[in-house]
Amino acid sequence: MKKKFDYLLFASVIALVIFGLIMIYSASSIWSEYKFNDSFHYVKQQALFIVLGIILMIFISKIDYKIYNKKANIILGICFLLLVLVLIPGIGSVRNGSRSWFGIGPFGIQPSEAVKIAMIIFTSKYLTLSDKYLKSYKKGVFPILGILLVFFALIMLQPDLGTGVVLVVSIIALLFIAGVDMKFFFLSGLLGLGGIVVLILIAPYRMDRITSFINPWKDPLGTGFQIIQSLYAIGPGGLFGNGFLKSIQKHFYLPEPQTDFIFSIIAEEFGVLGAFIVVGLFAIILYRVIKISLEIKDPFAKYLSFGLIFQIIFQASMNLLVVIGAIPITGVTLPFLSYGGSSLLITMASIGIILNISRHIEK
Repeated sequence: MKKKFDYLLFASVIALVIFGLIMIYSASSIWSEYKFNDSFHYVKQQALFIVLGIILMIFISKIDYKIYNKKANIILGICFLLLVLVLIPGIGSVRNGSRSWFGIGPFGIQPSEAVKIAMIIFTSKYLTLSDKYLKSYKKGVFPILGILLVFFALIMLQPDLGTGVVLVVSIIALLFIAGVDMKFFFLSGLLGLGGIVVLILIAPYRMDRITSFINPWKDPLGTGFQIIQSLYAIGPGGLFGNGFLKSIQKHFYLPEPQTDFIFSIIAEEFGVLGAFIVVGLFAIILYRVIKISLEIKDPFAKYLSFGLIFQIIFQASMNLLVVIGAIPITGVTLPFLSYGGSSLLITMASIGIILNISRHIEK
């Protein structure tokens, strides 16, 4: 007997996106008024994507998840083509120094966001079919790693290190729960460190980000500026915050606070209490999806639901750690809350898939 989808998961997601829209208005109104002479500019665009995202989530929740198992190769192939096309001048557009967008009027579509979900689908299918080979690096691990590295390389050509890291770590997490030998993860860690060194040598600005993370006051008006302004927002928030719409840092101190650093404004206006509410909603989402992953019997569904939620929570964790100055700036948004259409639609689509999986749990 099939049950209806998980209403607590659905409600938690809706609560986050609505609160995100409210905070996008608070964070962006000053900047938006100055730049577009319309304090609701970003809010109106995000509201459109939220409506589309909710419709998409509900629609996908009614599609049998098993179709993704059958179409995994096609989905990944389309994403590969889009990643190649976006790198071609004249087709892909450059924003904030990265050629990672397809411009459609005032909007932009980021194919690397779709790749994250496509790789989870493909890897879930691969692990289901190759379970008996997972003890062998040559037959079980290296093939999926080879595909992963191809996509990581295409994303780094944009370049978009934050998305690349989320993608790689999510797939490694899936391999971990699939039972791959622990020696592989130690080797991956060493290779990862080596890769980071290479990426720094290729683009020295990344070293500036690392040094500014260690000591942002070394260059307070340059590489350390965002971290310092973020901490200036979080610090005065206290337990209950300064009050809604009363942020100081959004007044041209924290650059574009409606995107990567929206949590800073939340902490400034709603304090520790507001921060705990946001983290608590993410915790509820994580709990409900882990419960779904454990209860569903289909191995593909187990891998798929776990991979999708790990990706969302890992990205959220990266964003929060950046905002409080615990890791270098990565450029990843806060799922459900940050301004950005592509990220929101893909995240809502992921939840839609998980909601459909929850329908197939037998009581």
